[in-house]
Amino acid sequence: MTASFEPAPLLRHPDAQTIFANLWRPRPGPPVNRVRWELDDGDFLDLDRAAGPGPDAPVAVLCHGLEGSSTAPYVRGLARALVARGLAVVALNFRTCSGVPNRLPRSYHSGETTDLGEVVRRLVVERPSRAVVVAGFSLGGNVVTKWLGEHGEGLAPQVRGGAAISVPFDLGACQRRVDGPGRIMWIYRERFMRRLRRKAALKARQFPGLLDAAALARATTFGEYDELVTAPTHGFASRDDYYRRSSAGRFLAGIRRPYLAVSAADDPLVPAESLPVAAAEANPAVRLLVTPHGGHTGFVDGTPLRPGFWAERIVADFLAGIAGATSGRP
Repeated sequence: MTASFEPAPLLRHPDAQTIFANLWRPRPGPPVNRVRWELDDGDFLDLDRAAGPGPDAPVAVLCHGLEGSSTAPYVRGLARALVARGLAVVALNFRTCSGVPNRLPRSYHSGETTDLGEVVRRLVVERPSRAVVVAGFSLGGNVVTKWLGEHGEGLAPQVRGGAAISVPFDLGACQRRVDGPGRIMWIYRERFMRRLRRKAALKARQFPGLLDAAALARATTFGEYDELVTAPTHGFASRDDYYRRSSAGRFLAGIRRPYLAVSAADDPLVPAESLPVAAAEANPAVRLLVTPHGGHTGFVDGTPLRPGFWAERIVADFLAGIAGATSGRP
């Protein structure tokens, strides 16, 4: 399904949308309280919590993208929009992403959904009377989509549904795109790879023998990193096994709660042909909005001097609707 989005003047190009939204998006979000939840496996999760208008206000759990965090501008932007619509927010930091190294050899990846599930479980136990919704960006959108599809009708009744922006529905196709030729792809790739290599090197020192540190230092592509780190650390036979088992597209058929995905046909990191249009159309619970323009987690409208963020508004309205939010703050 196509959707109406008009990019801001001078920001029609997908790279302009992607880069502008990352570098010049207004950063202030709602006031938050950082909390740490200890886990049964000996690790922990750091979360930023923003209060709603009352204790029974619906709560949205937000999941950031690759090497992002709860303080990423896009997370803060959606959090601000949700609080304005009467929801509380819990922004999850995936393991290693809160600024503090986690304690175990494992980290996070596109298909790791147990931490999201644990956050939702604890929120339900904490206050069973409120609705819960989930949302994610890019890698976090893959996590949200996969989690909803994995559990289907088995989700707690408090979970009303979810939304995602710029989901890499086919991880293998996205890896091949990002690892492809061209200077702009090198810029995108290296921005993430520097951080990933640094974190993996820390894991190698923390757990001797866990990783091939020499090979890791030479890794320059996502394919190499996932073969050297993601797959062996998290129990996959290979990077291709990881991509196949973790890609959100194969889980769309299992979604049974209202779900909205917003994607751009010109996304520089997610090939348009990898978007699961047929699978989305086959499931009445799923709505896939595909805009001609928007880049990757961009969707900047308005003007460059007074930018708006269309996808945040669409997702915030959708989540508020399915959560039954009735009021925002003055």
